[in-house]
This record gives sequence, C-alpha cells and structure tokens, in this order.
Amino acid sequence: MIDQAQEDTLLELLNTAPMVRDAVQDELADPQTARPWQQAHGGSGSEEERRHLIAARDALQEVIRGRREPASLTALLEGVSSRPTVGGDGIAWELDAPAERRAAVDAVLTWAALRQAKPGRLRPCANPDCRLFLVDRSKSNKARWCSMAVCGNRMKARRHYERAHRAPAAR
Repeated sequence: MIDQAQEDTLLELLNTAPMVRDAVQDELADPQTARPWQQAHGGSGSEEERRHLIAARDALQEVIRGRREPASLTALLEGVSSRPTVGGDGIAWELDAPAERRAAVDAVLTWAALRQAKPGRLRPCANPDCRLFLVDRSKSNKARWCSMAVCGNRMKARRHYERAHRAPAAR
C-alpha cells in the first residue's frame, strides 16, 4: 500500500525535468542543485544516488509515456530483495537495497504500487509541449493537465484560437 507522501515524491521526481522556455531544465543534472532535492526526499545527496535517481526517472518517464515496456525497469531492481519481519502488528516487508540505490528503487516500487492500486491515474500532461506528469486524484479520473492554471489554460486558449481562425475560412 502506498501513501500520499510516496505518490508525491514519485511525482516530484518525474517532474524534475520540465520544459522552460522551449528547453528542458533538468533539476538533477547539476550535483550541487540535485543534492538539496535528494536530501529533502530522504536521500544522502551522493553522486551515485543522483545517477541512480536520474536513471530511474528517465526510465519511468518513458514507461509512463508508453515508449518503453515496464520490463525495461528490471535492471533498476537488480540485487534488491524484500524480507518479512514479524511484529506486534503482523507481518511487514523490509526492503533490502543498497543505500545509494534506495531512492531510485523506492520510485520504481511506488510506480508499480500506484499502477496496481490506481490504474491509469499516473500519466503525462495532455499538453504536447509539456514534459510534466500528474496523478489524477479526481473522482471521475478525467484530469488531463499537470496544472489547470498553466497547461489547461494554454490548451483551451489554443483550441479557442484555432476555432476562431478557422471559422472565417469556412464561411
């Protein structure tokens, strides 16, 4: 079972490479910029951890966009295992993963759990010029944009412009 914080962390990781003024701005590309992000999300801030996070982010983005098969994520989970621990609350599963890969592994496992618990809710923004993702938490599961104020407004304005400029030619 995943919680809201895990979903949010996955979404924040996926959205660390937005399009800004027609250029991709990778927030994890520079180690100095990435370190605070990693640490704020429970990581160590190491260079090796950053490399694994970027690999997981890039692979997950491709899988979510349908450009790669989920099986392509297998390499990110090599050497990772889970073992049961029994306590007062019952059985819990403890993840065994190298520390420098833990954040990347958590991202992949959160994606898998989200995909199973809420199929189709994690998706790319419907704006073709946007590189961001969203988790649709609406009851109707019809959210299309990462942000209604930004991408939703742009897409609606674009459609309105196209209709307005097509109409005179049709007369």
